Amino acid sequence: MISRWRQALRAHPRAGDAMLAALCLVLAGPGTIPHFRGVEVPWWPATLIAAIGSAALLWRRDRPLAVLAITAVCGAAIGALGYLPTILLLAPLLIALYTATLRCPPRVAYLGVSLSAAAVIVAALLGGPAHEPLVLKTAAPAAWLLLPAALGSLTRLQHTLLVAERTRAERAEQTREEEARHRVAEERLRVARELHDVVAHHLALANAQANTVARLLHSNPAQAQHLIEQLTTTTGEALREMKATVGLMREPDDTAPTDPAPSLAQLASLLESFAAGGLHATVIVEGTARPLPPGADLTAYRIVQEALTNVTKHAATGRAEVHLAYTNSRLRIIVTNPGPTRATSSTTSGYGILGMRERAQSAGGRLSTHRHPDGGFTVTAELPTG
Repeated sequence: MISRWRQALRAHPRAGDAMLAALCLVLAGPGTIPHFRGVEVPWWPATLIAAIGSAALLWRRDRPLAVLAITAVCGAAIGALGYLPTILLLAPLLIALYTATLRCPPRVAYLGVSLSAAAVIVAALLGGPAHEPLVLKTAAPAAWLLLPAALGSLTRLQHTLLVAERTRAERAEQTREEEARHRVAEERLRVARELHDVVAHHLALANAQANTVARLLHSNPAQAQHLIEQLTTTTGEALREMKATVGLMREPDDTAPTDPAPSLAQLASLLESFAAGGLHATVIVEGTARPLPPGADLTAYRIVQEALTNVTKHAATGRAEVHLAYTNSRLRIIVTNPGPTRATSSTTSGYGILGMRERAQSAGGRLSTHRHPDGGFTVTAELPTG
């Protein structure tokens, strides 16, 4: 029942103000009876003044300061005529004080409260007999006038806190959405790097093996047949890794790929696949090899894979060197192509080096490249091992 009344008043604020003004006018009737001792005044002046103040409440939402000024003058007039400034006669002023404190800036509201209280108290002092106690003329009106001002300030503070809390919630929701979009973008970038590494590596090997088969098909059919079998293995491995990578974007009900992620433990198999394409790489290990964190292990494998793939695609030699140096806290990877590059190739173009650098940075490391004066190329990466 109460909630329905609240909804109706919120939907029709003018009707609520009219009811409030009528209530103040009704309360003014009993309020005209008490007056200062020794002062005889009729009832109708106070009733007329209360009617003016009550009627002004109809505009309290639109013009709170003007309504406060009118009701303050009415309150001062009641005290000056010899009526006791009780809550019954000061009801319009009390409502105006609450509204002004709630809707106006704090400094303006506090100034209005001070002037209104001073006007009513001064009028009561002038209109009342000298033998009346000062408490009756000053303390009581001041208490009644300060109470709605305090309630208005408290309500305004509560509204401010609610708005601030709502703003913080909206900002938190926006931050969560931005973080989610950022994570999606990072995941897409990671999957794109994986696909690039897989496709570039296996297609480069398949191309090298196919060229070798074309050269040996008539001169050495047996070796050509062996390379064709290796070509089938290379393409099958490419399809398997692409399926595992694309499987990261599967639906929740799909079956997750169970193949282990590539790591330096599979470095020997990686070098064998390059050897089938005509690239012979030697590995030099310095320090004590030890297991790496999964992210750093995958990054190290992909960097070696991409660096050797670049050698296969761009170098005019069939040799490369992989140097792994383990220290207490880092792993240094140096992949060197001692020979010159092909005239139509450039090891600095494309996304290979960019992808390797991003991988190293995502693992907390760094990557640099260096071109030799004789045409060779070196890729150096440092990754944390802790």
